[in-house]
Amino acid sequence: MIWEKFTDNLKAVIPIIVIVSMLHFFLVPLGMNLFLRFLIGSLLVIVGLTIFLLGVEIGITPLGSLTGNMLAKSNKVRIVIVAGLTFGFFISIAEPGLMVLANQVNGVTGGSISGITILITVSIGLAVMLAVGFFRVFYNIPLYLILIVLYTIIFVMALFTSREFLAISFDASGSTTGILAVPFILALSLGISSMKKDSKASEKDSFGLVAIASTGAIISVMLLSMIKGPSKMEAPVVTAIVLNHSMFGPFQAVLKQCIQDGIVALFPLLLIFLVLNYGAFHLKKRAFHRIIMGFIYAFLGLVIFMIGVNGAFMEVGTTLGQSLALLEQKWVIVAVGFVLGVVTILAEPAVFVLTRQIEEVTSGYVSRKAVLLPLSLGVGIAVALAILRILTPDLQLWHYLLPGYLLCILLMFLAPKIFVGMAFDAGGVATGPMTATFILAFTQGAANAFEGADLLADGFGMIAMVAMTPIITLQILGVVFRWKASRKGDKKA
Repeated sequence: MIWEKFTDNLKAVIPIIVIVSMLHFFLVPLGMNLFLRFLIGSLLVIVGLTIFLLGVEIGITPLGSLTGNMLAKSNKVRIVIVAGLTFGFFISIAEPGLMVLANQVNGVTGGSISGITILITVSIGLAVMLAVGFFRVFYNIPLYLILIVLYTIIFVMALFTSREFLAISFDASGSTTGILAVPFILALSLGISSMKKDSKASEKDSFGLVAIASTGAIISVMLLSMIKGPSKMEAPVVTAIVLNHSMFGPFQAVLKQCIQDGIVALFPLLLIFLVLNYGAFHLKKRAFHRIIMGFIYAFLGLVIFMIGVNGAFMEVGTTLGQSLALLEQKWVIVAVGFVLGVVTILAEPAVFVLTRQIEEVTSGYVSRKAVLLPLSLGVGIAVALAILRILTPDLQLWHYLLPGYLLCILLMFLAPKIFVGMAFDAGGVATGPMTATFILAFTQGAANAFEGADLLADGFGMIAMVAMTPIITLQILGVVFRWKASRKGDKKA
C-alpha cells in the first residue's frame, strides 16, 4: 500500500523537478544551493505526501464515512446542520493550502489583512455552506439549483467587492479544498448519500458537496471586504526563506512552525473523533487503534510535506516567476505557466482521491484517465491566462470570471447531472497545496517583477482561474459522454 502511494507521488512530482531543472540549467539559473535545496525539498514533499495520504486513508476518511453514516441514520436536520458547521470550520482551519494563502495575504498586505482573519473568515463561510450541502442531500434539492442561487449571490456581491478582495475571495475558495478537506468531505458525502434507497439519487449526491462548501469561502471574504474596505497597503513579495547561503538551515528554520501547524490542523479532528467514538461509534479496539495510527501518520506526513514546501518550493517558485517575467520574450513565461499547470495538477493528492471516487461510483463508466486529461488541460490554460493577466495591465480578473462562470452555468443544463457535481468538485480539488504553494509563488514573483502589475490584485487570482477552468472542461466532457451514449442508445447517460 505505502509503496504504491510512494511511486504515485514520485511519478507526479518528477515532471515538476524536470521542468525546474531545465529552466535552471538552460534559461534562468537559480544558484546551486537553492537548486540542491529544491531537490531535497522535492524528496521531502514525496515522502510527506506518501505518509500523509496513508494516514488520510486509514484515519481521516474512515472518520468521514462513520460520521456520514451516523448523520444519515439520525435523520434529524438539526444534528446534520450542527455537524456541518462543526466539521466545516475545523476542516477548513486544518487545510494546508489555506494556511499558505493566509500567510501570503498577510505578507503582501503588510499585515493589514492578517492571516488569522483570513483563516477564521474562510472557515466560517465553508462551515455554513457545508451545512447547506448536507441539507440539500437530505431533502433531494437539485445541485444545479443550489449552485445557480449561490453563484448569483456571488456575482451580485462582486459588484460591491474591491478588486483586491475579489481575487483573494476566489483564491480562498480554491485553497480551502485540498488534501485534507476533500477526502473528508467526499467521505461525508458518500456516507450520507449511500443511505438513500434511490441508487441513482445516491450516485448523483456523491458529488457536489465540495462545490457548495467552497462557495462559502468566496461569500465570506466578500463580506469581509464590505466590512473592512479595500486595503491599499502592499509589501514586497515575501519568499519562503531567505537563508540562501545555507543548505539545511531553511528546513531547520521552518521545523517548529510546521509542527505547530500540524498540531493545529489535526488535533481538533482527533478530539472530535474521540468524542464521537465515546458517544456514538463505539469502535472495537482494532478499528479504534487503526484510526489513531492514521492520525499519527497524517501528522507526520503533513509536517514533512510542509517542511519541503516551505523550505524550498515557495522560494524556487518566486525566483522563477521573477526571473522569467524580466525576460524580453514574454511568451516564455506564459508557456512555462501552461506546462507547470498541466504537470502540477497531476501532483495534487486530492485529484487522485476524486478521480478514484468517480471511477468507483460510476463503476468504471467514467475512467480516471478520461477525467485527468481535460482536468490537466484546464489547469494549464488557467495558469497561462493568469500570467497573461499579469502582463496585460488592462486585463482584470472579472474579465475571466464573469464569462467563465456564465459558461459553467450554461453547461449545467447540457451536461449529465452527475458530471455537474464532478466538475464543480474538480474545480475545488484542482487547487491543492502544490498549486497554493509553488504556482502561487510563481505568479506572485511574476507580478512583483513586472512593471505595471499590482502585486495584491494581480498576484492573487490564479487559484480562482485554476478552480474555474476544470468546471468548464469536465462539463464539456459530460456533454461529449452524453452525445456518444445517445448514439449508442446507452441509458446511463
